[in-house]
Amino acid sequence: MLKHPTLDQLYALGLHGMAKAFADLADAVQPKDLAHADWLALLLDREASWRKDKRLTARLRAAKLRHQASVEDTDYRAARGLDHALFQKLSEGDWIDAHDNLALVGPAGVGKSWLACAIGH
Repeated sequence: MLKHPTLDQLYALGLHGMAKAFADLADAVQPKDLAHADWLALLLDREASWRKDKRLTARLRAAKLRHQASVEDTDYRAARGLDHALFQKLSEGDWIDAHDNLALVGPAGVGKSWLACAIGH
């Protein structure tokens, strides 16, 4: 099997994730170690994850979120009246599917922007 023409074809078809996986797997795994179906499944899985990551990166860049926040890093010990169960439910995003709005209100300096960025991520 010729490696370089295959890589060129994958890049020409726009399958960049699959091309990277092909290059990685060709060096690491011998073809006799994996069945053809397993080899193809690995390539397709890497292509799907690469495309998903690319879409997420583009959406986060377009959102222009000011903070690198995550729901897991939220400090519930701070005295700001944040309900743990409610915030976890909001982070699941069911309110988005229901076409509801969300308003975070509170005094200045309690972290409303940070919480909004955490939900956005």
